[in-house]
Amino acid sequence: MKTAFIALLVFFIHIGSPAAAPPASDGQQDFNWELGTWQTTLRRLSKPLTGSQEWLEYAGTTTVTPLMGKRANIVEFDVQGPAGRIAGVSLRLYQPASGQWSLHFANLANGAMTEPMQGSFRQGRGAFFGQDMLDGRKILVRFLIVPLGADQWRFEQAYSADNGKTWEDNWIAVDTRQAVLPSR
Repeated sequence: MKTAFIALLVFFIHIGSPAAAPPASDGQQDFNWELGTWQTTLRRLSKPLTGSQEWLEYAGTTTVTPLMGKRANIVEFDVQGPAGRIAGVSLRLYQPASGQWSLHFANLANGAMTEPMQGSFRQGRGAFFGQDMLDGRKILVRFLIVPLGADQWRFEQAYSADNGKTWEDNWIAVDTRQAVLPSR
């Protein structure tokens, strides 16, 4: 566990993550752009870190609601496709001392919360890293948030089984903001 944490810290420093230096801005409003409801399309690798190239497709919605003066938010994620349904919830918490966010995800199929990911936004892009277990082995997880336009964002998750030397994308979601309907 200690070795994986040190490797992750070295990786943060190597890519120039804000974890290596004091944050330039306070960052507590970094997720304000995402508040509201989004149409979500998702491609998920069926068997990560096995060499499989079978991608499963889903569509649905993501709703992001602010909490605690926008220093936290809750994400409700619900998509369906030929392979079934994925419904989950993510709690994001701002950490003022580090200027970073922690992301906590739970898949409602099993009710288990993953290990939190830590990170922040830099030049409009989010980068978050953490550890998880996959088929009984420890892996590193990278989650990137990339703007595609004012009302469209890409969320990429990748796993590494070699302490961050190589990464395999396994989750690519694109969120498009739903049009706000006028009130009657």
